[in-house]
Amino acid sequence: MRADLGWTWAQAGWLNTVNAAGYLAGAVLTRLLVVRLGNRRIFQAGMLVTALAILAAGLTRDLGLLSAARLVAGVSGAAVFICGGALAASVWPERPSFATTSIVVYIGAAGIGMVLSGAGIPLLLDARGDAVWPVVWQAMGGVSLAMALAAAWAATRIAEPGAAAGDARWSARPFAFQMLGYLMFAVGYIGYMTFVIALMRENGAGTGAVIATWSLLGLASLAAPFLWHGPFERWPGGRPMAAGLACLAFGAVLALVLADGDWMPLSALLFGIGMFCVPASVTVLVKRGLAPRAWGSAMAVFTIVFGAGQVVGPVLTGWLADLSGSLRPGLAASVGVLALGAVLALLQKEPAPRA
Repeated sequence: MRADLGWTWAQAGWLNTVNAAGYLAGAVLTRLLVVRLGNRRIFQAGMLVTALAILAAGLTRDLGLLSAARLVAGVSGAAVFICGGALAASVWPERPSFATTSIVVYIGAAGIGMVLSGAGIPLLLDARGDAVWPVVWQAMGGVSLAMALAAAWAATRIAEPGAAAGDARWSARPFAFQMLGYLMFAVGYIGYMTFVIALMRENGAGTGAVIATWSLLGLASLAAPFLWHGPFERWPGGRPMAAGLACLAFGAVLALVLADGDWMPLSALLFGIGMFCVPASVTVLVKRGLAPRAWGSAMAVFTIVFGAGQVVGPVLTGWLADLSGSLRPGLAASVGVLALGAVLALLQKEPAPRA
């Protein structure tokens, strides 16, 4: 899109920043509505609106309209993440030990989409040129719409967490360091995700390397549930998040060193393993420390923090790239932010569980 529409790096980053701004607004709105409407109804509506917004991004070349589509997708996407996480934690009400697995699988399964897009999109762009990008958005929107209908049906088969017994009130103070770590995650990871392929292209990487890197990122996220299930069950407090952030920081360091080499997929492997660990660690900590009726509200607050970080990350990375003439300074800043997040997460204690 940047090449075809003649954008600067900051403009390219802006498209993700406005999506993140929508995510932030969606988190606030979800927190206000979840007690009244319930997780299931908000999740179902969010899936449908997100799919339609993705489809709409393929129907215009105007930056303002594209920004509007990404803004709407951010609002509805936040609702999907928050309410979907609460529903995932309720998949096995009679087997509480399975809840951690279902949470990690729910979040990590986004890797399927990453594998499909990572393998297909570069080949399509190579075959038909940069101007074919609207077709890509339309195809992703069509697939998302089909999946939205399937997910809406699946949600009807899960008990509504908001109907569970227990106190809906909660305090953010016991989760302060986890929130700060999550903020650093949002600032740091989004810069990598927005510009890593552009960095590879900037350093002469071919289509095969791009496909391998992005596909491995998705495959690693699919493997993550099996790798993190044990630590999530055994490690207290913020240790799982700290481990995930450390993987992300090392992966970003490798991207700086290996952007033009055959070993760049190793960066993607570490990044994929860590990327879906972090939000899953938040959901697991909330589940362990709060009553089911408070899960939706707590996840909304965490997502507000996450959305705020995502607003900053892409445009900051793009601005540093325009300033320096290279994507490396922005990625280096991401490394520092992710490492700081790991340190903050280590300070998080296990909250006392509430009935």
